[in-house]
Amino acid sequence: MTTEMHEVSVTEDKPLLTSQQDTAKEAEIAARILLDQGKEHEIETPHGLLHVTLHGTGITRRPAILTFHDVGTDSKSCFTTFFKFHEMEEIVKNFTVVHIDAPGQEEGAAPYPAGYQYASMDQLAEMIKSVVQYFNFRSVIGVGVGAGAYVMAKFTMDNPHTVEGLVLINIDPNARGWMEWAAQKISLLASCLAEQLICHLFSQKEITGNTDLVQSHRERISNAPNLVNMELFWKSFNSRRDLNIDRNNTLKCPVMLVVGDHAPYEEAVVECNCKLDPTSTSFLKMADAGGMPQLNQPSKLTEAFKYFIQGMGYMASSCMTRLSRSRTTSLSSSYSIDGSRSRSRTLSQGSQDNLPPSPSNTMEVSC
Repeated sequence: MTTEMHEVSVTEDKPLLTSQQDTAKEAEIAARILLDQGKEHEIETPHGLLHVTLHGTGITRRPAILTFHDVGTDSKSCFTTFFKFHEMEEIVKNFTVVHIDAPGQEEGAAPYPAGYQYASMDQLAEMIKSVVQYFNFRSVIGVGVGAGAYVMAKFTMDNPHTVEGLVLINIDPNARGWMEWAAQKISLLASCLAEQLICHLFSQKEITGNTDLVQSHRERISNAPNLVNMELFWKSFNSRRDLNIDRNNTLKCPVMLVVGDHAPYEEAVVECNCKLDPTSTSFLKMADAGGMPQLNQPSKLTEAFKYFIQGMGYMASSCMTRLSRSRTTSLSSSYSIDGSRSRSRTLSQGSQDNLPPSPSNTMEVSC
């Protein structure tokens, strides 16, 4: 009798323990999948619906990271490689990340009907406020690429107390000039929309070399069912107004400007750097990064992003060594008496200790 009872207890216990372990493992896997894929939301704004994807809990005391993609991409094709890069795990685990898709640009979006009035760049910036209010974020760090960088900069200028920091990749804060307008009119006659967007996204060197990245994006754009929506976003971007950024009307938060060498908007980013406050602006010009640094050089951009976050007072314990060994620094020192723009000097990191202190400086990191 005793033996039978013992046998029964053993046969009862083993399935119970296995079931508990399997349930816990399944819950952990489900949580990881949800964190990885994110939770999608449709947010009503004064200018239409916005599709956004939330990664994380949304209740952290740290600022949320808001991203806005470029024309010819969506949040996935623009940011997935960067935010899923293994060295970004530290940031993704400690910050809520929200990827915003411009209206009609998300994967699987239905084409807009003929005559649809697409939001202007100013209206797109206004729509971000609805996202911040929807999630009840106290503050954010903005990350924008190309057209998305313009939108993020505009939102920051209109809501300076909401944005703690900005990472702007390939930003062009200027309205199109007459020469650009004429050149685009000729381009419209000579090339299809897909090729116009490819020229917007990539450097001439990348296009000539027909890299794998260029090929994949050309195929994605050409076969996109919402190509008409991309065209509307493209027209909106080309109709943008000048942000009128200067030293007296500048971004009030720390800014990191990023551009690849020979990228289509390299000159525009350099010009923007000249107009921002040198005491709170870092300029990252990346070698071998082409038109999409976040996809071509995610490792170097991740380290720069970590430094930027650390400079804002977050993630002070992060280990970031490779960039500090390889970077060069350019300091713009204000020595002129008349207040005119001072000259810039490029120095290796090892020589910085011999420099006199400067009241204002801009750091340039060349990777």
